Amino acid sequence: SNAFAPPSNSLQTASKSTPFLTKSSTNSRSSLSMVTEGSGGGVVVTGGAGGVGFAYAGEFMDRGYDVVICDVKDCSIAAKALTAKHPNGRIFHTKCDVSDAKSVEALGKFAKGKLGKIGYWVNNAGINGGRRALMDVPVGMVEAVVKVNLLGVLLGTKVAMDIMKDQDGFTGEIFNTVGSGVKGGGTPGYACYGATKRGLPQLTATLVAELDEGVQGYEKTQFAGDIKVHSLSPGMVFTKLLLDDSTPELRKFPFGVLAAQPEEVAADLVPKILASKANGSSVQFLTTDRILTKFFERFILQKKSEYIDDDGNVIKTPGAQYDEDGVRALY
Repeated sequence: SNAFAPPSNSLQTASKSTPFLTKSSTNSRSSLSMVTEGSGGGVVVTGGAGGVGFAYAGEFMDRGYDVVICDVKDCSIAAKALTAKHPNGRIFHTKCDVSDAKSVEALGKFAKGKLGKIGYWVNNAGINGGRRALMDVPVGMVEAVVKVNLLGVLLGTKVAMDIMKDQDGFTGEIFNTVGSGVKGGGTPGYACYGATKRGLPQLTATLVAELDEGVQGYEKTQFAGDIKVHSLSPGMVFTKLLLDDSTPELRKFPFGVLAAQPEEVAADLVPKILASKANGSSVQFLTTDRILTKFFERFILQKKSEYIDDDGNVIKTPGAQYDEDGVRALY
């Protein structure tokens, strides 16, 4: 939730379904009795084929959760990689374009069928459209960014709520991913992205009020299931979304000081997602304490970045694979 550059999340997400099971049996099991943290139920992560969405899925699986990942591209290789690394949970995958209503409705049906109850729905899918002035962004890309980041979250939230309201005696929680621009500061180079992220806290506040108090003039409906809606802020994550179109100066600061690897962010955030909290909570990786600590280490202790060298280049770990933007492959 800083105003420098977009955080993580893989790509746009979404309607053919290909289950990938880690066990030969396809019988549904009670994840309630097997999870090690949180209230149980299954997990849905949009934009799960890479980046922090992929890492979230692994952290949930480590705690015994069954997870549905979806993405606008095929997730089968991602699902196999998650299964190999995280045998405690099961993974199911489907293709979904979050900007398309029918595709998101199909995702909801798929997830309900595979998971039974849904405890946690993470609207993680996002794109930034590249780093350039709005005048230089093609109109098709303006439309795509708004449809994925804002319409996609609205559609995902609506579908998730429609499922969760009928989960008798159970609480389902929805997490909407915020990023640069969320606090209203300018995001030069990312006008569309920043505008979409700015709208999400307002959406969360509205939904919390509707769920807790209802809408004035209408009778408040009592649903079988409880629903909570929260904000999720992964901060700056070393993914394509962050490094694409970046400069050596940006990579040195703020990325080299504040950005983190997807696995580190997910390991911090998933326990926070699973911890019980009030409706409308904000779950953040870059807390004030963490930002101050990182600044202190870099500027007072003169500690160098593990990930960016003095020339602003990505430091490559031996054995890991990187693309032309310096993005490390997670599988």
